[in-house]
Amino acid sequence: MRLSDTIEQFIKTMLTHDENEIELKRNELAEYFNCAPSQINYVLATRFTPDHGYLIQSRRGGGGYIRIFRMHQDTGEQLVYLLEERVGDHITAMKADHLITQLRERKVLSTIEAGMMKAAIDESSYTLPIHAAIKDALRAKILKAMLLQIARKSNAALGG
Repeated sequence: MRLSDTIEQFIKTMLTHDENEIELKRNELAEYFNCAPSQINYVLATRFTPDHGYLIQSRRGGGGYIRIFRMHQDTGEQLVYLLEERVGDHITAMKADHLITQLRERKVLSTIEAGMMKAAIDESSYTLPIHAAIKDALRAKILKAMLLQIARKSNAALGG
């Protein structure tokens, strides 16, 4: 069995039927498998993608982590797509507002959830003396966090 396969199986074993989310340290995992951290990155990038039903959040640095979240196939697919493709690393207030409106119209979000999300991404919430690109990046991070929480709630409602 190739190392990539072994790492994949190890991670999938940690994601048991009852546990849909795990948090790992890239360097600790690389040390455990006696490989370079780039090997861990490769496995994550190729085998734990939204197309495979997984979502990954990571934070780099000394206190960094990798959080892997398994999505149910019949729920969250749209949210995974939105997280990866429509929101990305930055999003304007207008695009975020349109996205939230679409989710509300499709009944993915409740009226209360949509209202709170719109308040959090509204331009008036970002009246800081920083460049617009930084505001859009911050807005994207906040929107992604909220969408991920909605996806978790959906999974929990289905017994996931």
